[in-house]
Amino acid sequence: MLRIDVLTLFPRMLDGFLSESILGKAREAALLGVTVHDLRGWTTDKHRTADDRPFGGGAGMVLKPEPVFAAMEQLQSPGCRRIYLTPDGVPLSPQIAQSLSQEAHLILLSGHYEGIDQRIRDRVIDQEISIGDYVLTNGTLAAAVLIDALCRFIPGVLGEEKSLTHESFSGKLLDFPQYTRPAEFRGMSVPEVLLSGNHAEIEKWRAARALEKTRQVRPDLLN
Repeated sequence: MLRIDVLTLFPRMLDGFLSESILGKAREAALLGVTVHDLRGWTTDKHRTADDRPFGGGAGMVLKPEPVFAAMEQLQSPGCRRIYLTPDGVPLSPQIAQSLSQEAHLILLSGHYEGIDQRIRDRVIDQEISIGDYVLTNGTLAAAVLIDALCRFIPGVLGEEKSLTHESFSGKLLDFPQYTRPAEFRGMSVPEVLLSGNHAEIEKWRAARALEKTRQVRPDLLN
């Protein structure tokens, strides 16, 4: 079972997310273990202070090193991977998600405010990951995305194993159009080839549509 510890200032943001759909089932089946920790639990002052003003001035606040170091030292296990979710990290990809799904233990640090003290990044972080070129309220949302992405690569999590290999990005192409019953709806018809039963022709049609969509929406993937 893959064990994941999440360090955040907003643990309740993950309550519903971790209990529903594929993630909820994976946890129930003991394929994935996720524990969410309030970073303030490792503060030592009566105000539970986890952030402070940046040296040198500037807007916003920065996460202090003391609670993060204390949390990491208490939670880490031999060989665990400590990850910081940040907009200036390496972009998340299917390859990264699959690699992380094979680890035994991950600790995910959710950033907030203007970021975290650089000494945290220098000493207790092994990998920095971004889920896109935009800024979120805090890194807890990014941690949720990372957990969802890597969970799909854990054997037994997906009921239909073929769905993993046919998803967008798995082969560097976007997904082909999907249809279901009824075959006719409000004057719109399902393409005849999908009703033909000719699996070779269906695969050719799907490959062509996937390539067409990728050229239109994400031509960068073809480069």
